[in-house]
Amino acid sequence: MKVEIKTKEAIFPMPVLIISTFNEDGTVNAMNAAWGMPQNYGYLALNLAEEHKTVENIKRTKSLVVHIADEAHIKEADYFGIVSGNSVKNKFKKTGLTYTKSDLVDAPIINEFKLAMECEFVEFQSDKTGVGVIAKVLRTTVDESCIKDGKVDVSSLDTIAYDPFTYGYYKVTERVGTAFKDGKNLN
Repeated sequence: MKVEIKTKEAIFPMPVLIISTFNEDGTVNAMNAAWGMPQNYGYLALNLAEEHKTVENIKRTKSLVVHIADEAHIKEADYFGIVSGNSVKNKFKKTGLTYTKSDLVDAPIINEFKLAMECEFVEFQSDKTGVGVIAKVLRTTVDESCIKDGKVDVSSLDTIAYDPFTYGYYKVTERVGTAFKDGKNLN
């Protein structure tokens, strides 16, 4: 038997995404966003409110980099979610993380996160559902330490997911099946 719970948007796991942009003065801004997903092949939909400093930066530069947060950087990732770039100038510097400017878009790649998607801003959708930023992924890079047999070894990314039920972070690591194959025996 199922029991009704308070949380309505009960989707788990929700990857912890760190979105990085440049502020007007050239400093780095980063925010934590758990509400993001592929919109279509090569595109991301990020449910971001328009009042975020990050959204202001994205609209101005037409650029962003989306990173998948990892276990080693939980404190920094959480900090990016609890401190607003509208109220704390250069909050990125306080984390001690480093960056490299993308050569494709006008946005920083945070070096310490193992996976980065360099994106071009497409549009901002604003209605009662708050869809937010639509971005085209131009390039995805991953640390070479996370490549095994020529493919991304997802376990080595040490990805963290956000838990909307208890506001926790969980490490996502173990492969338990093969997509487009495991269900074939039911035919």
